[in-house]
Amino acid sequence: MAEENIKQHFRPNEGPFIDQVADWISTTIVQYRPVLTSFLNPRQRYIAQTMANRHDDQVKVVSNGGWKGAEMQRLLFYPPYYEPQDSDFDLQVLEVDYPTKFVELHHRQIMGTLIGEGMERSVFGDILGDQGRWQVVVTTSMAQYLRTSVHHVGRAKVKWLSVNDPAAVLTPVEDWEAVATTVTSLRLDSIVAAGFNYSRNRAKTLIEHGMVRLNWEDVTRPDEQVVVHDLISVRHAGRLRLDEDDGKTRKGKDKIKLSVVHA
Repeated sequence: MAEENIKQHFRPNEGPFIDQVADWISTTIVQYRPVLTSFLNPRQRYIAQTMANRHDDQVKVVSNGGWKGAEMQRLLFYPPYYEPQDSDFDLQVLEVDYPTKFVELHHRQIMGTLIGEGMERSVFGDILGDQGRWQVVVTTSMAQYLRTSVHHVGRAKVKWLSVNDPAAVLTPVEDWEAVATTVTSLRLDSIVAAGFNYSRNRAKTLIEHGMVRLNWEDVTRPDEQVVVHDLISVRHAGRLRLDEDDGKTRKGKDKIKLSVVHA
């Protein structure tokens, strides 16, 4: 019943994930042991943290994605007696070793290779890039698989090298811009238009043609409602995140704060 009540505060399609979080929390409480999740996006972590807060005296939660600003992170639910360690997250950072003099790799190629190998997005973390260098955050078992079974990214022959020094993990620099504005509604097309200074019609067309993703999922409905912590990516434009919904103006518009990074 408690999970049914909390579902009222989230999207209908988030119901299965809410059930999964409830199971993780229940396992932690009943078996009095830590439970480690797959890689979760910011929206999922927000939901999980909200649910864990309802059981604050019985379960705690902490996250780790291999570097300080990680977008995809694993959560560890644990009982109050337990003291989490970095090793509990079972993470390994791999660097892509490839012939940089002859080949140029891109984020989309590495992502495509991993997905093409049949990996769900939840089984690997961030893909980190900096001036031609690329690293991927994975689990230790996935690291072993990549090292032994995946030898090409696109046409480039690659090796996957372990990065064991935390200081050697790349820290991508993304130029996020803070934007405070008003919108007529929290519809997806309205938010996309505001974030990238598009016309509402252009934003609507992009969504309907599959050029927009919401929390890493394809979405084709311009009227999809956006909520705080949602991450939106627009092909060839960049990404934006709804950080705050500050209520209504006197004229009934929604006051919002966005973070935007241009492609």
